[in-house]
Amino acid sequence: MQGSSVRPEEIALFDDLAARWWDPAGPMRPLHMMNPPRAAWVLERVARHFPGPVRVLDAGCGAGLLSESLARAGHEVLGLDAGAEVIAAAEAHAAGQGLALSYRNATAEALLAEGRKFPVITALEVLEHVAGPGEFIATLAALLEPGGLLFVSTMDRSRKSFLVAKLGAEYLLRMLPVGTHTWRQFVTPAELGGHCRAAGLRLCDTAGISFAPLAGGFRISRDTSVNYIAMAQAG
Repeated sequence: MQGSSVRPEEIALFDDLAARWWDPAGPMRPLHMMNPPRAAWVLERVARHFPGPVRVLDAGCGAGLLSESLARAGHEVLGLDAGAEVIAAAEAHAAGQGLALSYRNATAEALLAEGRKFPVITALEVLEHVAGPGEFIATLAALLEPGGLLFVSTMDRSRKSFLVAKLGAEYLLRMLPVGTHTWRQFVTPAELGGHCRAAGLRLCDTAGISFAPLAGGFRISRDTSVNYIAMAQAG
């Protein structure tokens, strides 16, 4: 797939993991642990802004962990990913569930060229994998309806994130396959705010997503130095 957001090596990496994406004890285990709090954070804010179900674009959806969570909450979801294998895994898992959920193997730029618009867009754990974060945010902003909401989660380029998310998660604890992340591609909250402003978005809310080993998962926190999630709104 071509487009400014696509890094072919990243697409290949995650396509290779597609077959085990839905295994909660497999290589995507951290995403399975992270998905409940981040989905709840998104759904709570969507409910504050919209009186009922809305159309949601889940950009960079992978095999559909978040997409299914949003669809189960009653929203009409389009999961979008440039990886053909992850989209195939997403479609296979969703089959027969009766959800208002569809998938497409394409890029955000392709949807923009078609003139598509959405009231809500999510792009969770995607920004650190794209070719140009600023350009990607601008593309997503252009896909938003007026007053629409954009949700982004990513990783802060901090000393703590290097120790915890790169060395710890990949090399020491083996929670993720080695090479899943490149620390220099992480995006600081200040940089995200700048990308949002440049794209005409107002950054409204930010929270940390912190590992809570005693609870067996992740929780929303005030610590944004490793994983964090943010909401921005179009004018």
